[in-house]
This record gives sequence, structure tokens and C-alpha cells, in this order.
Amino acid sequence: MSTLRVTAEVLTVHEHPNADALELAQVGLYRAVVAKGAYRTGETAVYIPEQSVLPTGLIEELGLTGRLAGSNSDRVKAVRLRGELSQGIVCRPKALAEVDLARAAQEGTDFADVLGITKWVPPVPPTMSGEVESAPDLLPWVDIENIQRFPDIFTPGEAVVLTEKLHGSACLVTYVADEGRVYVSSKGFGGKSLALKEDPRNLYWRAVRGHGVAEAAARLCERLGARRVGIFGEVYGAGVQDLTYGADGRRETLGYAAFDVSAEIDGTVRWLDAAEVLEGELPLVPRLFSGPYDIERVLEFASGRETVSGRGLHLREGVVIRPAAERYSGVTGGRAIAKAVSPAYLTRKGGTEYE
Repeated sequence: MSTLRVTAEVLTVHEHPNADALELAQVGLYRAVVAKGAYRTGETAVYIPEQSVLPTGLIEELGLTGRLAGSNSDRVKAVRLRGELSQGIVCRPKALAEVDLARAAQEGTDFADVLGITKWVPPVPPTMSGEVESAPDLLPWVDIENIQRFPDIFTPGEAVVLTEKLHGSACLVTYVADEGRVYVSSKGFGGKSLALKEDPRNLYWRAVRGHGVAEAAARLCERLGARRVGIFGEVYGAGVQDLTYGADGRRETLGYAAFDVSAEIDGTVRWLDAAEVLEGELPLVPRLFSGPYDIERVLEFASGRETVSGRGLHLREGVVIRPAAERYSGVTGGRAIAKAVSPAYLTRKGGTEYE
């Protein structure tokens, strides 16, 4: 999940093809539906991204009472308005009336706290929870930004790899060589340096034991001469999320696919290509494309049917974009990695979004 930032942005305004009273305000590659004439190209306004939870007062001020997502009707979610995808909210809140938004846009000021906006945290079902313990040696996963919000993470023509983004639940496994110890965690617990104590009922431990992930991590650790190895995978199937890929999370057919690897070697943590170091060891997320970066191609691959089952059972969630050679990004302040999400996935009915 990407980080929450509520920032001032310079807008590009487009005509709405299906509504005379509406327009499309563009931020990055996102477009949000706005009232016609409310903004002009080159003007600055505040952009509230998807998965933001708004306070009641701001919801009322924006005229969105009862129109947002979630049980409390307070969460920003992608919607289609008169046939056009609208992602996020463009506005000028009264609380920022005295703020120079143009300057704030240049400085990258985050207004989330000022406006009382928080990030939505998905619920954790019992099968994904459990008793936890401190795990300072756990190698954590990182938040992945959406390429539509930050299109400059990659440069046109740069060699990249696109892998399919699966709609499951992220499973973090760290093997520590000098202890011979395995830590298993979820993304949420892992971000707090907590690991789940082994429990045969726990979803992540079932996946780790069922697919031999801990053993694969130990073998890789020995091959690399590493102190620690982290394997990051997606657990999926019926009972995990609404997209199942033909697997069943309640039975032995629980699905698992590794998507990333990190290793501490000579005191430095490095990110490694999962396909390169785990081929033949574990199931891997499908690799859809390798070649020059082109945003239109990326967005094409983000949509379509899933390929995990080999049968195209349902829509694809999206893709993850990585450089062919791991590198730092000044845009993210960390790894050069991003995601692109299918519009059909964002607007599907009855979808689940557990952690």
C-alpha cells in the first residue's frame, strides 16, 4: 500500500466527454471529476488520494455526506462518474484558505494532519492475525507508490520488468542464519517489527509450511553467504480475498507466490531479483514483460485477465514495475519500484481489502 500524503498540486483540466457540467482535473496521471469551471489548467488545489479517511466536518464541507466508501461513508475510493474513472478528491478546503497553495505545491507540504485526514487500514481477519512477538531481525517490506501519482519514478526507455500484482495478503519470511531462526509476519505486523508465533491455524504459517518457504530461505541464505534472507510472497485463495486465482485458502490448495527477496550480506541489505534467485525453489508471481519503460504499455498490462491460474478466471489487479537493475529513486526516497492498478479492479463490486 502506498504512503498517505495530502498535497497541493498544479492541475491540468480536461473536458469530461459525457457530462456538460463536469470536468476532469489531472494530478500526475490520476484524474478526478470536478465541477465545470471550478478549476483551470495551471491553478493549484489540494489533492486527497484514494484510501484517505476524512473527518466528518470536511466531508460535510465538500458536500460528500453519504457518498464516500466504507461503513462510515468516510473513505475515498475510486469511482466512475458518468463513465469516467475518478481517483481521489480535488478541493480547496476552508482550513487552508490563508495558505499559499502554489508555494506549498513547490515545497511538497503534507496537509494530512492539518485536515485531520488519516490512512485507511484494512481489517485483519482472525486467520491472518495471532499472537505476536518482538522480531528486530525481521526484514520489512516497503510501501509501493502508484506510478500514476509519481510518473517520474522511471524514465522513458529505461529497462524495466513488469510482474503481475496479486490480490492476496503479503507474507514476510525472514531466516536468520546465526540463530537458525525463522520469523513469519504480515505486512502490518512486520512494519512494527513484530512476528507471528507459529500456529497451524494461521494463514501465513500454513502457507510457509505448505510451500517450504522457510527451507528455501535457509538454502538461499547459505548460497549467498548472508546473515539474513527475507522472502516476500503473496498468499491467496478463497477465504483470503475476493479474487482467488483458483486456489482455496481454507484448504491445502492455499496459494503462494514469491515476489521479492532481500538479503543482508556483509552488513548491507540488498534487494534481489526473486526470479533469478528462487527459480525452481518456490512458486513465483508471473513475469508479464521485460523491456523499455513506456507508461502506456504499463497501463495496458495493468488491465486484463489474471495469469496465475492459467485460465484467466477473473480480472487482474495490476502490475508491479521494477528496473531491470535494482536502483535508488530520488522520487520515492528509496527503491525504484511502483505499481499500476487496473481501473476494473478499483471499481469492482463486493471486493475485499484485507491487510
